[in-house]
Amino acid sequence: MKTKITLIAALLFAITSLSAQEIKSGKFGKGLFNIVGKDSSWTMRVGLRAQLLGTSTWEEGESGEASFLTRRSRLKFDGFAYSPKLKYKIELGLSNRDQSGASQFTSNAPRYILDAVLMWNFHQNFVIWFGQTKLPGNRERVISSANLQQVDRSLLNSRFTIDRDFGFQLRHHFNLSDKFVVKEIFSLAQGEGRNITTGNLGGHQYTGRIELFPFGQFKSKGDYKGADLKRENTPKLSLAVSYDHNNNAVKTRSNQGSYMVTDTGFFETNINTLFIDAMFKYNGFSLMAEYSNRDAKDPFAKNSDGTLTGDEVQVGHGLNVQTGFLLKNDWEVSGRYTNIELDKNITGKNPETQYTLGISKYIVGHSLKVQSDISHLEINGGNNELMYRLQFDIHF
Repeated sequence: MKTKITLIAALLFAITSLSAQEIKSGKFGKGLFNIVGKDSSWTMRVGLRAQLLGTSTWEEGESGEASFLTRRSRLKFDGFAYSPKLKYKIELGLSNRDQSGASQFTSNAPRYILDAVLMWNFHQNFVIWFGQTKLPGNRERVISSANLQQVDRSLLNSRFTIDRDFGFQLRHHFNLSDKFVVKEIFSLAQGEGRNITTGNLGGHQYTGRIELFPFGQFKSKGDYKGADLKRENTPKLSLAVSYDHNNNAVKTRSNQGSYMVTDTGFFETNINTLFIDAMFKYNGFSLMAEYSNRDAKDPFAKNSDGTLTGDEVQVGHGLNVQTGFLLKNDWEVSGRYTNIELDKNITGKNPETQYTLGISKYIVGHSLKVQSDISHLEINGGNNELMYRLQFDIHF
């Protein structure tokens, strides 16, 4: 831990000590400071944020439990290099939760790197991304954890997200009319998640996404932010579909979950994931809805003699609907309904339904806020659960 803090401190000191740069402090929530090269050939914005979380849970028939932790702690860098058409983003995870998942596939090392990606606007409305970052999957996952409407993402995201991976993304947008905007994204990734150091064990992962904005684009990229903090003065709507094909996938949730290990190596099967989602905002009211479905060519991992290993692809579908209304004093009340139905014949898991009621106070937008929610989880044939959470979020 001391080594990590020393490295971060040394990095920040080195950045701020460079005499060849012009350093400017940013507006609260817009970065600790911004650095501009003397010849204006590069820029770097440095940001820091943390989420401090307290949770209490009561499982039916059991006594309650409480926990406190730094849910997220991030150090962020972004800007351009050589030309404003070549941008970059680097995000490092500092909390234990951010770095969890060390294994032989990540050299048994903490997974510090969340994002490390270059973005080149090489021609008109075409931009190519290269590096590790979020894949163009479900909307809720692509929304930054700093900009969520409730304390954390839904069960749909935890069960179906395709999260981050390393590869290429080609992005483009065009106008059908003065207001109607269409965005397209195609991604080619390794297919095993972030910070993998052992190379590609299966095939590759292909993702396509199309987004429609019939009433024009949202203010300040509000289609990927929770709550209508900008109070859209005209209705805004985004409709999107994503389809992901992971060829010869070796993990139980496409590029997430556990590896399907057999007596001869790894079990490989094609896994497909569909996402359909929408975001609507108007005058403080917001509505987000998502549907996900995952299937597999062969969901049962098998040894060479045909016996089952006990690992199964988590096939099934989920629905999440979330809405909120922002009052004039920047208090918001929100509600969420989530239903998860994994194929019980394959996964052995019962359907889950969760109801969540949230209250948020936005002091300086998403940069400084207090959020609280209470959730009731119903599990068919299992123990129901009540969960209360309180979280403080600060973002420099």
